[in-house]
Amino acid sequence: MTRVRRNVAVAGVALSDCGRVPDATPYALHAQAARRALADAGLDRSLVDGFASAGLGTLAPVEVAEYLGLRPTWVDSTSVGGSTWEVMAAHAADAIAAGRARAVLLVYGSTARSDIKAGRRTGELSFGTRGPLQFEAPYGHTLIAKYAMAARRHMIEYGTTIEQLAEVAVQARANAALNPEAMFRAPVTVDEVLAGPLIADPFTKLHCCVRSDGGAAVLLAAEEVVRDCRTTPVWVLGTGEHVSHAAMSEWPDFTVSPAAVSGRLAFERAGVRPAEIELAEIYDAFTYMTLVTLEDLGFCAKGEGGAFVEKGRLLVRGGELPVNTDGGGLSAQHPGMRGLFLLVEAVRQLRGEAGARQVRRAGGQLPALAVASGTGGWFCSSGTVVLGR
Repeated sequence: MTRVRRNVAVAGVALSDCGRVPDATPYALHAQAARRALADAGLDRSLVDGFASAGLGTLAPVEVAEYLGLRPTWVDSTSVGGSTWEVMAAHAADAIAAGRARAVLLVYGSTARSDIKAGRRTGELSFGTRGPLQFEAPYGHTLIAKYAMAARRHMIEYGTTIEQLAEVAVQARANAALNPEAMFRAPVTVDEVLAGPLIADPFTKLHCCVRSDGGAAVLLAAEEVVRDCRTTPVWVLGTGEHVSHAAMSEWPDFTVSPAAVSGRLAFERAGVRPAEIELAEIYDAFTYMTLVTLEDLGFCAKGEGGAFVEKGRLLVRGGELPVNTDGGGLSAQHPGMRGLFLLVEAVRQLRGEAGARQVRRAGGQLPALAVASGTGGWFCSSGTVVLGR
């Protein structure tokens, strides 16, 4: 049997309406994002033979595919939290490269904000008291508290300060100010971040992500399909995935995220070094996630993340490594599992379609390399994708 190995590119990306979308259903947001991504690519949905979805319904890829009028021959419903979409992208890229699919559509949609506003809790994560989590439930562990515990451990081990964590929120908001689609665009200061109401020590409100409605879609395709696209292809150069723990007691080191493994694998497979990356899209449900993921991806040494995020290094305007160029989950949007939004923003940046927030290299050139790294659960999982123009 002839072994098929094809290059894989992102052919189309799109967001649905995001932020406050009270009249939409999750299915409608899936459909809107999917239609826009296909239109972005200039391809007909009849070319789509692979489909990936998670987070909606009992049989997510079956139910959503049916709603979209698709009958795929390759499907994925991997669900590992916020990193789901980077992990799914890795699986889809492997399937396309091996000849098992020609075009795979990844779609997500959630009305998390509207559900809460209307008193519906259907979109909430439920960790229950079964399995390993039954031993933590009596102590009142919440998702936010678990992230806060990890942040506090980093502060104790390495001297990371609350002001340095606040810098992440300040710079995310400055990037969001350049994004007309971001939910919150008004500048904030370190002092304002610190003065907010305490949510889970050491996190105040602005250390935590926004809650929004919204959806996203990414279309991956084989190189022969991409030739017919209306967009500039963005190539999948390398991917990595890793799972760490479910119970906090099984996490060997609160200061090391699973991105330390997924990132190393992605960079090795792409044949590039972190120093060559020109922008990073990192899952940021909390400020500490950005800081520790930057360390674990190799942009700075372990323990140096606090110093690394200072002095505007993460800014679109003048930053040495622009991070979360759309404003991230801290300011732009966060409807639940935000990993797919990271891929959309990275692709738009590499294609030069980011408008006022467009990252430019010296001489005004577009960036050539980007990384998107998603984190799921409470640092339970990680998926990293290296993209190149």
